[in-house]
Amino acid sequence: QVQLVESGGGLMQAGGSLRLSCAASGRTFSSYAMAWFRQAPGKERDPVAAISWSGNIYYADSVKGRFTISRDNAKNTVFLQMNSLKPEDTAVYYCAARIRSAVTSPDLYDYWGQGTQVTVSS
Repeated sequence: QVQLVESGGGLMQAGGSLRLSCAASGRTFSSYAMAWFRQAPGKERDPVAAISWSGNIYYADSVKGRFTISRDNAKNTVFLQMNSLKPEDTAVYYCAARIRSAVTSPDLYDYWGQGTQVTVSS
């Protein structure tokens, strides 16, 4: 069993930066693929970025060049550095984990955090 706890969300003006963190419980964190998803009101939960246990990385086209996903296996933590924020980045951001490779479908992730709100004002 893995528990995920996100932090770092908040209110930011367009053009600003935020750094999200996701702390995971368990001793096999390095074996997990980790991902960030986001869900805006009335919309589906969409993938933002994912990182495999080996370091392979995926980014959604909408965040490429602005967001960076990274992981610190010693601290059981995955990060999402968000720069040049836009109002359309406003959503609840969720951290997710699965034991196999990093994928983009939320249905294939086994563990989820509670979410953290990110609001970007224009």
